[in-house]
Amino acid sequence: MKLSLILFLATGALAQIYVSPSGDDRNSGAQGSPVRTLERARDLVRGRNQAMTADLVVQLAPGVYPLSRPLVLDARDSGSGGHNVVYKASGGFAVVSGGVRVTGWNLTDRARNLWSAPAPAGLEDTRQLYVDGVRAARARGRLPVTVTQTETGYTASSPELASWRNPSGIEFVYTGGNSIWSERSEGLGSWTEPRCPSASISGTTITMAQPCWDNSTKRVMLPNGKRTANLVGPASVGKMPAYIENAYELLGTPGQWYLDRTARTFYYVPRAGEDLSKADVEAPALETLIDARGTAQAPVHNLVFEGIEFAYATWLRPSGPEGFSEIQANYTLTGRDAWAVEGLCKLVPNGVCPYGAWTKTPGNVSFAFSHDVQFRGDAFVHLGAAGLDLGNGAQRDNVEGCIFTDISANGIELGGVDQPLAPENEITRDNRIHDNHIYNVGAEYRDGIGIVVGYAQRTRVEHNQLDHLPYASISMGWGGWPDKIQMAGQANYSRENVVANNRIFNFMLVLADGGGIYTQGLTGPSLAEGEKVTGNVIYEQFSSGHGIYTDNGSCNITITNNVLFHLNFDNWGSRHHDYYNGADGKDYDPIDVENNWWQQRTPDASAQNITTKGNRLIGAMDQAPKALLDGAGIEAAWRGILTRRLDKLSAPEPPSRVAAWGGDGFALVTWSPPVFEGGDAVRSYTVTAEAGGNATISAAEFWKQGYVKVPGLKNGTTYTFSVTASNGAGASVASLPSWPVTPSADAMTKPGKPDSARVYADSHGRASIVFRDPQGAEARKGAPILAYSFTVNPGGRKVVFGGRAVQALEGTAHTTFDVIEGLTPGQQYTIAVAAMTAAGEGPAIDVKVTVPK
Repeated sequence: MKLSLILFLATGALAQIYVSPSGDDRNSGAQGSPVRTLERARDLVRGRNQAMTADLVVQLAPGVYPLSRPLVLDARDSGSGGHNVVYKASGGFAVVSGGVRVTGWNLTDRARNLWSAPAPAGLEDTRQLYVDGVRAARARGRLPVTVTQTETGYTASSPELASWRNPSGIEFVYTGGNSIWSERSEGLGSWTEPRCPSASISGTTITMAQPCWDNSTKRVMLPNGKRTANLVGPASVGKMPAYIENAYELLGTPGQWYLDRTARTFYYVPRAGEDLSKADVEAPALETLIDARGTAQAPVHNLVFEGIEFAYATWLRPSGPEGFSEIQANYTLTGRDAWAVEGLCKLVPNGVCPYGAWTKTPGNVSFAFSHDVQFRGDAFVHLGAAGLDLGNGAQRDNVEGCIFTDISANGIELGGVDQPLAPENEITRDNRIHDNHIYNVGAEYRDGIGIVVGYAQRTRVEHNQLDHLPYASISMGWGGWPDKIQMAGQANYSRENVVANNRIFNFMLVLADGGGIYTQGLTGPSLAEGEKVTGNVIYEQFSSGHGIYTDNGSCNITITNNVLFHLNFDNWGSRHHDYYNGADGKDYDPIDVENNWWQQRTPDASAQNITTKGNRLIGAMDQAPKALLDGAGIEAAWRGILTRRLDKLSAPEPPSRVAAWGGDGFALVTWSPPVFEGGDAVRSYTVTAEAGGNATISAAEFWKQGYVKVPGLKNGTTYTFSVTASNGAGASVASLPSWPVTPSADAMTKPGKPDSARVYADSHGRASIVFRDPQGAEARKGAPILAYSFTVNPGGRKVVFGGRAVQALEGTAHTTFDVIEGLTPGQQYTIAVAAMTAAGEGPAIDVKVTVPK
């Protein structure tokens, strides 16, 4: 008996368990007798992992592994003896799916090309639908009535909504805030897109779901009346939603769908070329694919997932009474009266501590107290919550060479914000996230971020590529907002985190007030032990924000050897007064900014805990060191993931946030570009006026100019405008229309004078001109700033800097900058800076500079 067991072990048979979609769970799991499900494979692992002498590999044959319930793991499923249990796809990707196929489609309404199919057995609800791997959009449109906000919801101008098929569950969505575009609809800050469902509609009375409504409209104001007690954003959503979603009556646009939960019926309008008799239509049914439940005393450990695709999971909390009452980074308020106490600690009576402990969006792949867990070469796609959550107590975990895309919320979440002073065995520490490609996250909850790290120690986020994101790319830290009221931020255990050599571009495409790399709060006990931001290449930002954003309470950060280009706000920002450890705020939180390459030069200085030194001015990306440019992004071993396709080529999603301004026989129109481009870059945009008229612009020209002029309009006629985006697969459906505008002969005015202009020159003949937009946003609503002119004297050379979309979409005064090249060292210049609208160039502000030799 013992000899046969030794011979059996020597063959390595116990080190392999085989799984196949065509297997049978009654099999042994041997190579010629594979089991069928991951649950059965897990159970076999539990019988073999107690005294491991080598890695135990669960070999997954290519194919789809559907889950009827989450795969639950705990400490019993871990490796032993320092060896790993490895779930590995062999010979191709294995897809772990929480979706069910929707079949039996029939044409229901020929006029709208509307098709229907019964909901699969057991599917109660979902928030997503995919057709051949391409996300469909829930039916959406503008609110068809005007509304007046009340304590419990709205009073509508007509009872139209009450006659709709299922008036409860219609979602009201509030995009951004503090911008010209959102003058009629505001979120809870320009970085948010909260949403609340209706509870009931009777006549003209719209009653909104609770507690979402109170949590989104009653946030506590401090006694001074200037800030909410949470210190993040305004007290209430705006008076009218940007749009509504999830109603049968809104159907009619190709690619949109609706689930009638009462009738258990899906409705869908096919896109061009889709044949529902052949298409693979998937509805995510599970909210969690893997639920790994470690504890501080018994962590899940020594697990590896390699070459696996995690796909088709939903998240249903936003569909219920909690809605999505956002704070920031997909953290929300949850629970009745959360607006009054949650995370507010000592700022309000009976506040819940610690400060800032709001509710995190869960991960569709979720781990708690995971040690030495690895994800290598996996894909997280078609997901309805966050992609991967490595929660509190994650230690020495590694996420490497993975793809995160088509995810409704955040891409990767590490740690949390509810245990800032956790004991040693519960600290999140020594984790590494590297060489991953993260794009098109925040696909549903637009404040979603590529990588979100809460309180953590010695995290390394490096060599990732993050692109095509609606908001910020990487977020580190939390709890610094109390500096707004002259208080120290939340004390925490964070220290020695590194964000290095990442490539970040085409970000902030929808929301504003974020950054390529965003940091919040205390990052360590000193500069030496604080956060390091180095070697990153960040470029092509759309909405207003920063390249490297040191937000409230950001303390002890070193920013070195980064390249930042084509941003439209400060390169890094900003300084914050120091209130930590009894400081009186006379000095700033310590930050060291050295040897970076960017378009906004700052003079060398060291004062009040801020050092800026050796930062170089560039007018083009290739003026930065080639080694820095080449060293950022995914390393050679994993670069192949940049070309791996996870869905078929398709037309892009439509543009969003379309804004228009009427002129004398014309209109100026701008928009936010698509985040999801369909697998092929957008090539052009077409703007169409509802009452007649259109214009087309190339994607390259729009990115440079930020708007299009639609000519041939009639003064006195009211117009709305929609925009389509086109790539190699075709044109998107039309965007939601702009708010209506009426051209007139006197609609446009010249702008005011820019403010607070400064100029910094270097010995290479380059000068960075930094200034504030003309003050008085109210005066500019009829005439958005389109560009700035720099007139250089002596010589009279005039350089025009395209305003891009930020001036039109954001509209609030902020810092703008650009670079002039070709100046003569030793020469003194006067540079006149003027803003330009369609009505002409406004008055200039003069700045003088002597170019150093």
